[in-house]
Amino acid sequence: MRQRLFASLCLLTAAAAAHGQSATTPATDGPHKPLWEIGAFGFGVSQQAYPGADKNVNRALVLPYFLYRGPVLRIDGDTAGVRALKTPTVEVDVGFAGAFGSSANRVEARRGMPSIGTLGEVGPRVKWNIGPMAGGQLRANFPLRAVFDLSHHFVNRGVAFEPELVLDHRAPGGWSWSTGVGAVFGSRKLADTFYGVAPAFVTPTRPAYQASAGLIALRFGASASRSLSPDWRFFSFARLDSVAGAANADSPLVRRRTGATIGAGLSYTWLRSDAAAAD
Repeated sequence: MRQRLFASLCLLTAAAAAHGQSATTPATDGPHKPLWEIGAFGFGVSQQAYPGADKNVNRALVLPYFLYRGPVLRIDGDTAGVRALKTPTVEVDVGFAGAFGSSANRVEARRGMPSIGTLGEVGPRVKWNIGPMAGGQLRANFPLRAVFDLSHHFVNRGVAFEPELVLDHRAPGGWSWSTGVGAVFGSRKLADTFYGVAPAFVTPTRPAYQASAGLIALRFGASASRSLSPDWRFFSFARLDSVAGAANADSPLVRRRTGATIGAGLSYTWLRSDAAAAD
């Protein structure tokens, strides 16, 4: 249960970092946010099992959340970890992210193989605040993180580099929305987690395959959220992954070139501090 909760919080952080104040992280409107918030959120999501899979995995979760916006320790819609440097243009932090796994029995292409566990990521990220563009704020993120399998005793699964370009907007009427484009690059060990087929798992329709390091997927995302009241907020998100041109696009475990993840939910803020955030 502890690993499942930690993994859920990793997913929360990953989605928020990818799309700003969006997918699964509650956010307080306005320039003066409280130093901390406590609440809960619930969401439903249909998630591609892994880039290249022809099967989506559906989930519905209700979880507590805690946000803290200190000058060094940050747990909010854009950072979860320790912020080492902040200037008007560049920020550097060390934090975590992650994604839910999928059972091999629920994905026909992987039947009889080990399941992909819930993956947690830890490492540094450089954030470049590029500036105003098209009525919003453009930023680039460059996270480099070690990947661990939370479902299998934190076994190391390699390294991921996930650069992305994100445009954040705040529209009249309480709406906030973001669009982004990025890529996921992985070490050979990480690629093998998704696409490798060891001799022991060869079948007449699944030949042996040794995965290679390189591009895992291209990503295109969008999200939107709106305050319904001071305490309630609606959020939605969508992402398209493409393995066209990826290093392991010819793996027998790749059954579809593109796949989508979509979800929506509500968050509720139970308590918040009177003190304002550091910035």
